[in-house]
Amino acid sequence: MHIDNLIKMANQIGSFFSTMPDHEQAVTDLASHLKRFWDPRMRKALLAYVEQEGGTELNPLVLEAVKLHTATLA
Repeated sequence: MHIDNLIKMANQIGSFFSTMPDHEQAVTDLASHLKRFWDPRMRKALLAYVEQEGGTELNPLVLEAVKLHTATLA
């Protein structure tokens, strides 16, 4: 899957979770969603994008979730 598609999907997920009133819970739930529903190859590509390019195109909530939960998502 192309990284642009992964970024788009991750940002859509981030938009959903950004409506949660508890920011910390939203970050945790977002990471959990990626872990449960994304194929390991998709997660690996997203993690590589964040590591190599900084994740600048990601929703800030997604970027935070990926950075805080890298070990879980790998």
